[in-house]
Formats: sequence, structure tokens, C-alpha cells
Amino acid sequence: MRLSLPRRIWYENDSLEIALPDEWQVELCPMAGAERPALSQEEIEAALAHPVGSPTLRELAQGKGSAVIVFDDMTRPTRCEQIAPFLLREITAAGVPEEKITFVCALGTHGALSFHEFRKKLGQDIVERFRVFNHNTYENCDQVGTTSLGTKVSLNREVLAADLKIAISCVTAHPYAGFSGGGKILMPGVAHIDTIADHHTRVMALEPESVGLGKFAGNLVRQDIDEAADMVGLDFSVNVLVNQRGQAAAVVAGELRRSHAKAVELAQDCYVTKPRPRDMDLVISNAFVKANEMPIAVALARGALKPSGGTVVVIADSPEGQVVHYLLGRFGTGHGGRMHPVRRLPNDLRLIIMAPSLDRTFGDWFANPEIITFSKTWEQTLELLAREHGPGTRTAVLPNATMQYFAA
Repeated sequence: MRLSLPRRIWYENDSLEIALPDEWQVELCPMAGAERPALSQEEIEAALAHPVGSPTLRELAQGKGSAVIVFDDMTRPTRCEQIAPFLLREITAAGVPEEKITFVCALGTHGALSFHEFRKKLGQDIVERFRVFNHNTYENCDQVGTTSLGTKVSLNREVLAADLKIAISCVTAHPYAGFSGGGKILMPGVAHIDTIADHHTRVMALEPESVGLGKFAGNLVRQDIDEAADMVGLDFSVNVLVNQRGQAAAVVAGELRRSHAKAVELAQDCYVTKPRPRDMDLVISNAFVKANEMPIAVALARGALKPSGGTVVVIADSPEGQVVHYLLGRFGTGHGGRMHPVRRLPNDLRLIIMAPSLDRTFGDWFANPEIITFSKTWEQTLELLAREHGPGTRTAVLPNATMQYFAA
């Protein structure tokens, strides 16, 4: 059997062809919305012009002296270049001067973007005309309040100072918040490291069963996020859903909570995995849209293995390597961020990571990276698999394992 998997979203966005033995029992398990057509530019702008639960952006911008557009980073597939020009036309038409409009990249605790990456996200025209800033999780944040769950919320000063606050973010399944997007662009997106660390540790531990991929209703992490975002007074939220190629397949804009709730309704249908794989000997987990956050693909794949464990192959074609992560990452041979190490790989899991642009730190998000087997090509990977897996191997292939989820 031959399969074609998407790869290198911010580069060629082409395909990797893999061959699997005909003697294996192979099940291709895409997300339900994989084949959704990409929206045209006209369709994107029509969605932005008809917001949910909100006046139009031009109406919101009337009388405002300054504006900020917060956007997500390279760990998200959002093509902000398709959205930001419309936002800018509406803001300036309402009278906000160009020199009073800034952009802030919601990095959370990820490493700063270069202007080469800003050009990929926003386009050349915007980085020439407007000030584009990286969020600094350690500096220039002001406290805005405390959530009902006890999180002291401190956020980016540039964002708080703007009269008009706009956000562009992607909605996919998320391992903590259930689904990304909405208020998550603000917390943890532009929050201080102390706020983020508390939110990711203490709050998550309050009701751990409420968090997880695809868990939205009753999720305490999401509750904390939304309460923090309410304190900011975000005026206009843009939520983007994508298809299997990372192209915008739906856009929902408007009032923060209502637009995000509608986007999540669409996301629940778009990203659910059909068929849902179970009791597999082997799972091939393609880290496409977040190849630079490869561990997410490991977590999803484990849920498809048989109870006694098995083999997971993560395909992580990420030329830039794994994202710099000041909360979760390793910053020395024996130390790392406040939440490092995130997890330990269990003894019943054999993990192979296929990384064509391999580096020595590729597995350092795990406490025991020494047990990972690495390969650089599919041919090498198949040779490794053939040593332990023969005819009849039950195999699931997850084409977009960093945004899919399994329904309960």
C-alpha cells in the first residue's frame, strides 16, 4: 500500500509518499474535515465582514486612536496574510492612523520569530508598513486581575495599551484547552511567564479529567483562559479552521466568546478522527501543521495502541527543528524550563521519530529521550519496523496528528 502524507507546511507544503507492506492490516484515519475546500479570498473577507455577536470591525474602530492586531506564531498554520489586509482596511477607513497600528506575535513561552518568519505569516507589505513585535514573556507585562480559579493575570503592555484590540488565531484540537483559538491568543499567548506557569500547573491539576484533546465543555483550563481574556476587553476575534493542507477552510469572527464557541462547533466536526483507531500494534503519526511541536503527535498516537503498548512512528519533517519553549524545553543537559520535563515515555512504548532535518536535541521535551530511535528517511524507518512487525500487523495512519482528536 502506498500513501501520501502532507509535509513542510511553511516550506514546499508538498507530500511524502510512504509504502507499507501489503501483508499489514492498514487503516488510514484522517480527520473528518480533511477534504474541506480552501476558502477563496472573497469568502474569507465575507466571513470577516459578517461577525458573530458583534458590530462590524469598522464600526468598532470608530473614534479609536490606536489599534493592535495580535496573531499566532509558526506553530500554528494560520495564514494571517489572508486576513490582516482586510482588518487594516476597515481600521484605517474608520480613521485610525496607520502609524498607530501595531502587530504583536502571541508567542506564549515560545522563542521569538525572525522577520523572515513574520514575512511568512503576514506578508512583505505588512512588515514594511507596520511595527511588528514579538511578545516577551519575561518583560513589559502588566497585571490586570485574578481569575476565579486564582490565576494572577499579567499580560503584554503593548496589547493592553491599544484602544482597539484584535486577534487572529487558529482553532484546532488542543491537548490542554480542548480546542485552541479564542482567548488562548491572550492567555497564554501574550501573558507573563509567572501567569503561564501557574495556569499550566496549578489550574490544570485542579480537575485533570476535564482537560484534554477535544474536551471543551467543563474544561477548567479553558475557563481560566476565557476569564483572563475577558479582563483584556478584546474587541474583535478572528478564528480560523484549516483543512488537511493547512488552508483556511472556515473563518468565524466577532465577539470573543460567541465567535469562538461557533468555531469550536465547526472544529468538533472538522478535526474528529474517522474511523477512530483502536488496539493497534503500530501507529504512524504524521506531525504536519505542528511538526515543530512534535510531542503532540506522540500523545494522540498512544490513544490508538492496544492496552499492552506498541510502536509509534512520528514523522516530523521540521527543517527549523523543535520550537524553543521557555516553559517546557530543555536548556542544558540536566535542566530546563519550569515544566521540564513534560513527560516520560512509558516502557511499553517503542518510539521512532523520523526527522529528515535531525538534530541531537530533537527529543529533549521528554525526560528520557535516550530511548527514542531516530531515522531520517522512510526507507530507514521501514527497515526498523520490519525487525519487529510482520504479516498481520494492525497499523493506523494519522495524516494530521497534531490537530486531529479522538472522540470519547
